[in-house]
Amino acid sequence: MAIRIYNQSQIAEMRKAGMLVAQAHAMLREYVVAGTVLLELDQRVEQFIREHGATPSFKGHGGFPASTCISVNDVVCHGIPDSTRLSNGDIVSIDIGACLNGWHGDSCVSYAVGKLDSQSAKLLKVTEEAMWRGIAQARVGKTIGDIGAAMQEYTESQGFSVVREYTGHGIGRKMHETPPDVFNFGEWGKGLKLRAGMTLTIEPIVNIGSARTRVLRDGWTAKTVDGSRSAQFEHQLAITTGDPEILTKL
Repeated sequence: MAIRIYNQSQIAEMRKAGMLVAQAHAMLREYVVAGTVLLELDQRVEQFIREHGATPSFKGHGGFPASTCISVNDVVCHGIPDSTRLSNGDIVSIDIGACLNGWHGDSCVSYAVGKLDSQSAKLLKVTEEAMWRGIAQARVGKTIGDIGAAMQEYTESQGFSVVREYTGHGIGRKMHETPPDVFNFGEWGKGLKLRAGMTLTIEPIVNIGSARTRVLRDGWTAKTVDGSRSAQFEHQLAITTGDPEILTKL
């Protein structure tokens, strides 16, 4: 399948969807506190998205039952919101997708619930910094391998591991447009060369312990095999002739 290249007017439409996702995260932040039920967070996001004329990208996608993926502590990704209540010291990663006028926006933020232990606090900082280091490589002439290598090298230098099974992806009219797969690990100079007009997500998932994961019987929820904590940050961006344009940032 060919790589999709979008023009400025199409990217402008995608930017509207990305902005809505960013606004949903901003709205949600005050509710990410001890005692809040995960399903309540999911319902707030769905209501917000629909009130702004969009639909949740995730709901029904491949049979996924919720509007958000909410992953707590040792859940790596694709956590299904349920009656679980957040507790002080939890890490909660909330992945939000919205489809507005046929264009998708997608972003994930890992939140600290109250005060974290020092290792968990470091995990959040390292994961977010890994994302920014990947984004810095998202330039014309660079490669998918450059993005992954930048994230992997930094993560491992900090004593953490980067998850292999789940990747960033192309995005536009469809939530997942592949190629390209945007790996969270890689080799410098290897893989697909980046071109202006490509739109993709960069989304490192970082674990305190082993990089290995397992999927629960629900077919969605992925956890670390050793029970160690995990975090994820994600932005959607467009490759330009200069700096990458982040589409999911207020």
